[in-house]
Amino acid sequence: MERQILHVDVNNAFLSWTAIHLLKQGETLDIRTIPAIIGGDEKQRHGIVLAKSPVAKQFGIKTGEPIYFARKKCPSIKIYSSDFKVYYSYSNALYQLLLEYTDHIERFSIDECFLDITQFLQNRTPLQIAYEISKRVREELGFTVNVGVAHNKLLAKMASDFQKPNKVHTLFEEEIPSKMWRLPVSELFMVGKQTLPKLEHMGIKKIGDLAKAEPKLLIKRFGKFGKLMWEYANGIDYSEVEYKKQDPKGIGNSITLSQDITDISKLDEVLLALTEQTTYRLRKTNMYASVISVQIKNSDFKLYSHQKKLEYPKNTTKEIFEVAKELLKELYIGERIRLIGIRVEKLCKGEERQLSLFEVQDDKKQEKLDKIVDALKDKYGYHMVTRAGNMGNKITFKQEDKQE
Repeated sequence: MERQILHVDVNNAFLSWTAIHLLKQGETLDIRTIPAIIGGDEKQRHGIVLAKSPVAKQFGIKTGEPIYFARKKCPSIKIYSSDFKVYYSYSNALYQLLLEYTDHIERFSIDECFLDITQFLQNRTPLQIAYEISKRVREELGFTVNVGVAHNKLLAKMASDFQKPNKVHTLFEEEIPSKMWRLPVSELFMVGKQTLPKLEHMGIKKIGDLAKAEPKLLIKRFGKFGKLMWEYANGIDYSEVEYKKQDPKGIGNSITLSQDITDISKLDEVLLALTEQTTYRLRKTNMYASVISVQIKNSDFKLYSHQKKLEYPKNTTKEIFEVAKELLKELYIGERIRLIGIRVEKLCKGEERQLSLFEVQDDKKQEKLDKIVDALKDKYGYHMVTRAGNMGNKITFKQEDKQE
């Protein structure tokens, strides 16, 4: 199976996170909209610019230069101290959100992650998941990210570095000549300042030049690193997403419908499909949920949600769907619905679950049935096995919800 990799990169992380923190503390001015930088003590001559606002960039201020020079370029510049405690809190919030999509996550740095979603696509494409992540980060966490979509880590990272901010880009193998080879060779991952002049001396100025170069010449000049550069220039990368197993705090699924729906029976069908995807994820991680919530958004973009706490944790599709269906019934008042979603929270491991004395035998039967269905999905593909209520039910995403 071809790997599906995402690279999520926070746009201007330190300045964005500082801005959000200040706004939450009561600050009325968003420092992302003024000449502002994140840096050390200005009185110390060695203080440097760690991050800059888009407005500061217009003054020619560069990351890494001394604050003294930044002040010369823009006397009115506002300087804010770095706060890594705040940064790690936002980095962790992003990580927890990403855990809802896969637990195969490599934290490459404080503000970027690789995700291997190969086994977690269910009935969505990598691009749909990328756009959903981008939208949720912006709406729920208050900052923006670039997301690169590819079949390996290298190409995903290269893609996320394309036009910024708040963009989703693909870089599949067939797109390498048109999207990557035309870039300066300095844009290739791992090509540093010391290597660049040596490559240029060899007549290699663009990534395409490096890709078409003779590997033996590169190896003779740079050793093993020469081979690595040639492979990277050709989009070759077999490295795995290195992750530590971590449990999500919640799992959810929502969808913007291709057409507004007013028939609650049709909404039930969509909700069943979303519930099946969500509970499938629950069982794959051996998790049980204690809280179920359902949300809907009408054609006027008003969002409503209801939640219910269960008597004891569950992860069976039938039982969670029954609760979700009741929540939807309470929410729905006959409006035109454009979005519907389900989320399960207060998760615990199977071995940690406190069973009710009144847990009926039917629960055990449902768990056995779900295990059989899950096993068939794993063997033959997620789409090949579905419940009767989902027969013929095709869920599609509205194209206009995707960012350009």
